[in-house]
Amino acid sequence: MFKFNPMFKKTKYITLKNSVNDRDNEENTPNIPSGMWIKCSGCGKILYKRDLEENFKICPQCGKHYRMSAKERIDLIVDTGTFREMDRDMKTLNPLDFPEYSEKIKSSQEASELNEAVVTGIGKIYGKDAVIGIMDSKFMMGSMGSVVGEKLTRAIERATKERLPVIIFTASGGARMQEGMFSLMQMAKTSAAIARHNEEGLLYIAVLTDPTTGGVTASFAMLGDIILSEPQVLIGFAGRRVIEQTIKQKLPEGFQSAEFLLEHGFIDKIVNRNELKKTLYRILDIHS
Repeated sequence: MFKFNPMFKKTKYITLKNSVNDRDNEENTPNIPSGMWIKCSGCGKILYKRDLEENFKICPQCGKHYRMSAKERIDLIVDTGTFREMDRDMKTLNPLDFPEYSEKIKSSQEASELNEAVVTGIGKIYGKDAVIGIMDSKFMMGSMGSVVGEKLTRAIERATKERLPVIIFTASGGARMQEGMFSLMQMAKTSAAIARHNEEGLLYIAVLTDPTTGGVTASFAMLGDIILSEPQVLIGFAGRRVIEQTIKQKLPEGFQSAEFLLEHGFIDKIVNRNELKKTLYRILDIHS
């Protein structure tokens, strides 16, 4: 018994010491609310979240453009109080009875506070009227289902009828697999609506934001009379690995970036977000 007593005493002493240190550490640790700071994925700098939001969600250190919601985009681009939303209550069904699709739609609606992955309406940009469509990546990664295609088509057709320009901000992972052919049909439907709009001699501006991929890239995203993009946007159809495995070749670095596409003539201009509204106004003014 005598030999074990020192061991027990030592163990007790160590436990007590650690507890005191833990309390000291807790008392000395500053109480910082979560969500106030973020680490920039571009440069690694620690950013105060409010400063980032006040800077149009652009990192002041490296210029990385963070994704914006549809509401944030409207606040940025459209004159205050002039946006009139169209087809707000249109909601998605489950035409193929895809398992758990209805639950995913519901969770996306709660996360994005939208009924679908696109918001459409009419608004003014420095007094110039335009029909505007804004995709939101928070809703199932902006995937294009039947409601997204229908809302965009209706918006374009209204612009054709009222002889207004169309501006569409794209942000999408592509066609929505849970709707199968119903989703793929939207590529042709939106493209046909844009063609009719073009036949009337009216202006269509596509603004590509991160990411713009899949069936959206293969349809209305690349049909603009003028195609703008924010910096460092991912733009493409299939993924890099899929393409390389198909063509059996190594692709150049950054080949699906906005900068690469501008260099090769696929888009017309890369515009920083804080200059985007002025740029859109100048284009609208020239074509009015």
